[in-house]
Amino acid sequence: ATSAQDHTEMPKTRGKKGDKKEGDYSHLFQKTPKNFRIGQSIQPKRNLSRFVKWPKYIRIQRQKAILKQRLKVPPAIQEFANTIDKNQAMTLFKLLSKYRPENRKEKKERLAKIAEAQAKNEKADEKSKPKVLKFGLNHITTLVESRKARLVVIAHDVDPLELVLWLPALCRKMKVPFCIVKGKARLGALCHQKTCTAVALTAVDKQDERALSQFCASVESMYDEPVRAWGQPQYGIKARHKIRARQKELDKERAKRFA
Repeated sequence: ATSAQDHTEMPKTRGKKGDKKEGDYSHLFQKTPKNFRIGQSIQPKRNLSRFVKWPKYIRIQRQKAILKQRLKVPPAIQEFANTIDKNQAMTLFKLLSKYRPENRKEKKERLAKIAEAQAKNEKADEKSKPKVLKFGLNHITTLVESRKARLVVIAHDVDPLELVLWLPALCRKMKVPFCIVKGKARLGALCHQKTCTAVALTAVDKQDERALSQFCASVESMYDEPVRAWGQPQYGIKARHKIRARQKELDKERAKRFA
């Protein structure tokens, strides 16, 4: 009888696939994994600058910059790393921008006025010599040697540096105030050129006399005496780690000895 009852029991109902348990929200946030195999999902953007074959001139530029850091720099070259600070540079360029030389258009207009006056047999307005910035290395050298220059501004990134390497020494000998600023392109913009190695001021207006003398006094202490110290090399990250590890070992040995 018991065996008959066992056979007559109803089979257990299994839950259907579609049935969801109460509180199951997995159907709302279904995973959609990306497949990055050929012809599938688009690869994410990566920074590939490490793998770019840069043009030769860029590679040489970068190698040169690193080589300069690794070498011990002589005092004459090290001096060009000693530039004026941001506030001093702002004051200086504000003053120099007032004495920008005339550009081609202005020169053309001036010469046209003179030609018109001559054609009418009139006397052209004779103005006094304009007070403008002087540029060009040969011109500046002449002005410094004749002690006509009141302030010489030299760019720190002239290439090759030998072009202006001797100029600070000449200025000191002739007792002409000078300073070194960042960027030959900034000096070039003042003179309507792409770049400029150095500029000089020979004269300024009466209202700018005080500003010029104050600026010369502020930079005089920086460049009064030639730099005697050599520029120390900056090691790379690997070399720094090696030096640090070596130093640790030496410290350990020293501690053992004295202990």
